[in-house]
Amino acid sequence: MRALISVSDKSGVENFAKELVGLGYEIISTGGTYKKLQDAGIAVIEANEVTKFPECFEGRVKTLNPYIHGGILHRRDKQSHLDQAKELGVEGIDLVCVNLYPFKATIEKTDDFEEIIENIDIGGPAMVRSAAKNFDSVIIVTDVSDYDTVLHNLKNGTNTVEFRRDMMIKAFEHTAAYDSMIANYMNGRFNDGFGEYQFITGKKSFQTRYGENPHQKGALYEFDNHFTKHFKQVKCEASFNNINDVNGALKIATSFGDENAVCIVKHGNPCGFAIKDTLLESYTEALKCDPVSAFGGVVAVNGVVTKELAEKMNEIFLEVVMAADFDAEALEVFEKKKRLKLFAQGGTKLVMSNDTHDFKHVDGGFVYQNADCICDNEVHNAEQKSKLTATVQEMKDLEIAWKVAGLTKSNCVVYVKDSAMVAVGMGMTSRVDAAQCALKKAKEMGLDVSGAAMASEAFFPFRDSIDAAAAAGVKAIIEPGGSIRDDEVIEAANEHGISLYFTTVRHFLH
Repeated sequence: MRALISVSDKSGVENFAKELVGLGYEIISTGGTYKKLQDAGIAVIEANEVTKFPECFEGRVKTLNPYIHGGILHRRDKQSHLDQAKELGVEGIDLVCVNLYPFKATIEKTDDFEEIIENIDIGGPAMVRSAAKNFDSVIIVTDVSDYDTVLHNLKNGTNTVEFRRDMMIKAFEHTAAYDSMIANYMNGRFNDGFGEYQFITGKKSFQTRYGENPHQKGALYEFDNHFTKHFKQVKCEASFNNINDVNGALKIATSFGDENAVCIVKHGNPCGFAIKDTLLESYTEALKCDPVSAFGGVVAVNGVVTKELAEKMNEIFLEVVMAADFDAEALEVFEKKKRLKLFAQGGTKLVMSNDTHDFKHVDGGFVYQNADCICDNEVHNAEQKSKLTATVQEMKDLEIAWKVAGLTKSNCVVYVKDSAMVAVGMGMTSRVDAAQCALKKAKEMGLDVSGAAMASEAFFPFRDSIDAAAAAGVKAIIEPGGSIRDDEVIEAANEHGISLYFTTVRHFLH
C-alpha cells in the first residue's frame, strides 16, 4: 500500500506518517513535507523517484504526472485498468493526504501579485480531485483534524466505502471553497468585486432543529470561523430564528464601541435600547420602551452579565440572552429558566465580523452589494440646518437614534431620550405612519417623548413629520436630507425651535 502526503499545514503530519508506516504503507512525499518527514527519520520516497522526472520550474510542477495520477485514478475493480497499470509500471496510491497552498493567508499579508499568484495551488487540487473521484478505492484526507479518524478506521477494519464517500464529499467541498476564494479575490482586485460569477461559501457551524418553521430544515454556516471563535451555546441550542434575532441585536449593541449598550429585539427589530452607566441600568431603561414586545424577545448585552442583571432579566420570559460572557453566579440564576437560551462570545465586549459585503435571496438568485456602514462621523460631521444647536446630550441621543434607525427595517423613525430609546416605528410603507406609530406606542407605554431626539434613516418628504414631532415635544432631529422640500422641513424646524441636522447619507434596510 502507498500513501502520498503533501501538505502546507504540517501540524501532526509526522505522527500521521509514522502510524501509516506502522500499518504497512509506503510514504511518497514532495518538497517541504518530504524534508520534514525525512528529518523525523521516517522512511519516505520523494515524488520524483515515482514520476521519474525532476521537480521543475521552481516547484511549479512536481506531481502533475501519469505515475502519480495514474496511481491514484486507476480503478481497482476493472481488470483492464489493473492490466494497463502493470503494463505502464504504474503502482497504486491508496491514500492521498493533501492540503493546499495558503492562498488566504497570503492575500491577508501581502498585496504583491507575483507572490499571490505563486500561492495558487495547481498540483494539490488535482491530486485531491483525483483521489476524491476514485473514492471507491482511495482515501482522500484534506483536514488535519481527520488524521485520528482515518487511523482509527484503518486499524479497526472500518475503512468502508461510506467512510471514503464522506471524505470524498469533504474533499470536493475543500477544492470548491479554495477555487471560489481565488475567483472572488481576482474579481475583487480587477472587477470591483462584481465579476461574472459571485461565489458565497460558508462552513457549517451547526444544524438547527429546523428552519423558520418546523417543516423546514436549517443550519448555520460561517465565514472565516467567525462563530467558531465568537459563538458559544452556554445553555440550550440556537434555533434558526434565534440566530436571525441575535444578529439584529448584535449589530445595534456593537455599534457603540465599549459602551454599556443593551439591545432588545423581537422578530429582528429593536423594541428596546439604552446606554447607561451600568449594564443593569441599560437593560432596565431598554425594557421600558416596549416591555410587551420584549416578552419572549432576544437581548444582546455588550459586556458580562452579573448575578444582579440576571435576576432582573428573570423577571420576564426571555427567549435568548446573548452576552460577551456570564458570571458563574449569573448562570446559577438563569438555571431557573428552563426555556431560556444563553449564548456567549467569550470576551469582555461583544464583537461583529464586519462583513464587507451583503446579499439577499430572491426567487431564482440573489442580489449582492457592498455592506452598509453606519459610521461615527456621519453624526459628528452632520450639517446643522437649523438656527438652534443641539446640546451635548441631544447630540448623544441623535447618534443613538441615527444608528438604531440605520439598522432597523425601513421606513423607520426612532426617538431617543437620555440615551435610551423611548419609541420606534419600523417597517412601515409611510414615514409619517412610522413616526405616528412610534408616538402612539410610547403613549400606550406611558413614556414621555418630550425633549427626545428623533432620527429617520431617509429624508422626510414633507414637513408634516416635523410638525408631528414638535407636537410631541421633540427637540432635535437628524435625517439624511435630500428632499425637494428640504427648505420646508428646515423652516418647520426653525418655527418649532428644533435643532435639525442632515447627514447626507441614507440607510435604507429592506
